[in-house]
Amino acid sequence: MRYYAKPLGKLIGELSKLPGIGGKTAQRLAFHILSLPDSEAEALAEAVVEAKHNMKYCSVCGNLTDTDPCALCGDSTRSKNTICVVESPRDVFAMERIKEYKGLYHVLHGVISPMDGIGPDEINLKSLILRLQSDAEISEVILATNPNIEGEATAMYIARLLKPSGIKVTRIAHGIPVGGDLEYADEITLLKAMEGRREL
Repeated sequence: MRYYAKPLGKLIGELSKLPGIGGKTAQRLAFHILSLPDSEAEALAEAVVEAKHNMKYCSVCGNLTDTDPCALCGDSTRSKNTICVVESPRDVFAMERIKEYKGLYHVLHGVISPMDGIGPDEINLKSLILRLQSDAEISEVILATNPNIEGEATAMYIARLLKPSGIKVTRIAHGIPVGGDLEYADEITLLKAMEGRREL
């Protein structure tokens, strides 16, 4: 980036830190941003700062939100007896795309991964247990972690933890390919995975 003026080089450097953005794409984005009218470039910068400052985690489910509780937890039309446990807020958005699941969510913000030093205490698991203990209405927990080694290990750990409670624990079916991520699955695949879930 020594060929670029310092501000342009800095912009390209920052954009290239984004996931999935390599050097060439960062360069293309930077030149595009510089070609925008000032008002559009400022609106983009303002949107980034506003999202960073105003978004927080829902105190109930752990989803990203600008209100607490989030819109999903506060929606009185949603079924209160089912909780779908997912790894990240992106997975909530992926599940909502199928427009069939009408229950609540719980976001773990990660998975158990001993290789990375992540145990049950490092993910949002304690609040799920407290939630289940305080709400007798919940009759089913759907484990919708990704179908990879860490996701499977996390699902099995939660299933074993919840078995004594008498709450039905199900796992989404493997309509999603092993090693795949929920956020990249299409609506039909997600719908089939929800319909074919099984008890653990």
